[in-house]
Amino acid sequence: MAERPEGIKITLEDLEQVHVPMTPQPIVPAPAGSRAYGSINDAAASIPSMERARGSLYLQGWFYLGAAGLAGALLGWAICEPGVVDGAGNRWGNIILLPALVAAMTLGFGIAESLVERSVQKALLRGVLSLPLGAVLGFLFNFLANVVFGLGLGFCAFVGVQSYRNPLFWIARAIAWAVFGAAGGVVYGIVGQSFKKGKFGVLGGILGAGIGGLLFDPIAMWTGGPSGWVSRAVGFAIFGLATGAMMGVVESALKDRWFYVTAGPLAGKQFILYKPVTTIGSEQKSDIYLFKDASIAPQHAVLETNGARITLRAAGPVFVGGNPVTNRVLLNNDLVQIGRYAFRYKEKTR
Repeated sequence: MAERPEGIKITLEDLEQVHVPMTPQPIVPAPAGSRAYGSINDAAASIPSMERARGSLYLQGWFYLGAAGLAGALLGWAICEPGVVDGAGNRWGNIILLPALVAAMTLGFGIAESLVERSVQKALLRGVLSLPLGAVLGFLFNFLANVVFGLGLGFCAFVGVQSYRNPLFWIARAIAWAVFGAAGGVVYGIVGQSFKKGKFGVLGGILGAGIGGLLFDPIAMWTGGPSGWVSRAVGFAIFGLATGAMMGVVESALKDRWFYVTAGPLAGKQFILYKPVTTIGSEQKSDIYLFKDASIAPQHAVLETNGARITLRAAGPVFVGGNPVTNRVLLNNDLVQIGRYAFRYKEKTR
């Protein structure tokens, strides 16, 4: 019977003599015509480069809504001022002045965000909707504001206040004009197709318009009295600015979940996630419109809200934390990259 060959034995002394070079070896390209099955390096190289950018001031909600309110108030005032008469007169300008202000301001609130996002198509659609809505609500809320102001003046007279120089008179005007801010918030929510957006807009509008109303008479005193075009122009400008700015402040303060743009042309912009389904793509009608990037599809991805969860569903290349995904539940602080854009998903911790 033949003897079995003795097996190979490796001792600890043999292992100690083995040295593995730590310098990484260069990757040698595969010969032409051979099959390539990819590698980790290939996957990393497929992520597009991302250029960090500094956020712009005009992309902040309080800024562009404040600017929209300022521009709208001045536009409404400029249209009506030729028909306004001081004193006991009551010409057409006096009748439609405040409703015109509200209509022009709501137009500004309706289109401001779309213009900032460079979506002219969306701005036109929202403008067509917001202007007639603002006009109707302007007259309706003007009636309500006059009722509230009348009650305030009645209280002022009851306590012996009969001059606009008394702070109690300023408070009466502030409460009445807060009604106009509610109109701006209602239209803001309707064109944004979100009840919550409208609720935040109403609250911010009431606060801002109240501030504007409170400052109107002191400004009139500073500019020479409640009569005269200068006092009206300055007072209404502050009224519009305060209304829009407070809408942006309240909306930002009370948001629950949002996408903050950390890189790309919209760096610094935040997209608050209100809707059950938020669309992302290169179509101008997308909720998050991404422009100047040919790699982004018209309907690139969607964000679906289901209770406390936000699910990202991708139709085109999307990376979360540097990894390609097609279906992913987002977690707080996730970094999402789509083309040249990068977003930080944020949610308010409770």
